Amino acid sequence: MIEFNYETDFILDDETSLKNWINAVASEQEFELGEINYIFCDDAYLHKLNVEFLDHDTLTDIISFDNSLGKLLNGDIFISVERVIDNAAEFKVSFQEELKRVMIHGILHYMGYKDKSEGEKEEMRKQENLAILKISN
Repeated sequence: MIEFNYETDFILDDETSLKNWINAVASEQEFELGEINYIFCDDAYLHKLNVEFLDHDTLTDIISFDNSLGKLLNGDIFISVERVIDNAAEFKVSFQEELKRVMIHGILHYMGYKDKSEGEKEEMRKQENLAILKISN
């Protein structure tokens, strides 16, 4: 079950289609969604979590706390809407595309995809792009 929570004025346009998309991406790779909580917030909110839980004194677009068990995906995904807006401008993509990329990024982490090395980053980006194509069609 996917829940969307808002700690900012931002509200998703179509929660149902996003839930269906995330479910489809997970099931295609033979994963099942358990309890997934998306929390949309601002930079200050996410920065506080980054410092408190990860000891990183930087801004970030996403922090995911993974509670998955095997093929059952569970966790909390915090997304800074402000970072997504800035990143969309920097990467010259729409806000909606960048938001979807960040949303699926957390799920891909739960499925075991990493992004520390260059090779891992390439594979993560490939998986993000494949997922985004699925919702665009």
